[in-house]
Amino acid sequence: MRWIWIDKFIRFESGRRAVAVKNVSLAEEHLHDHFPGYPIVPASLMIEGMAQTAGILVGEARQFQEKVILAKVKQARFDREVRPGDQLTYDAQIEHVDEAAAHTVGVVSCNGEVIGQVDIVFSHIDQNLSGLTFPQENFVFTDEFKSLLRTFAAEQGGG
Repeated sequence: MRWIWIDKFIRFESGRRAVAVKNVSLAEEHLHDHFPGYPIVPASLMIEGMAQTAGILVGEARQFQEKVILAKVKQARFDREVRPGDQLTYDAQIEHVDEAAAHTVGVVSCNGEVIGQVDIVFSHIDQNLSGLTFPQENFVFTDEFKSLLRTFAAEQGGG
């Protein structure tokens, strides 16, 4: 099973910017295990939420022709905890994209208040790791991830 750490896109500008939300629920099992008796969202999962938001943005910018993987977290900073009942917003922007890689900058908000920043470098492994064999299908951008974009487009009246 692959976990998706965003619930839906609320803004998507192809090749430029994506904004996604994640509603934090006490029903999520990982919250009970992180700090028993004091459930918070681990910073690593907020980084993954931003990586998924920005990764889909980068993949879509190149029509999902390449396998985009997280290569480096350049910066990750969080100023406060996130608890059940909160809503996270991931606002990702592409700073640079080319055949080999992409750099994104992202702001994380909780209930409308900026609480952190996550800047990520993605690698296009089809271009960077010549000589290695990867499956023909795009194992990064599954239908689960692409369905987030289809849902957004449908809500916007575009399909």
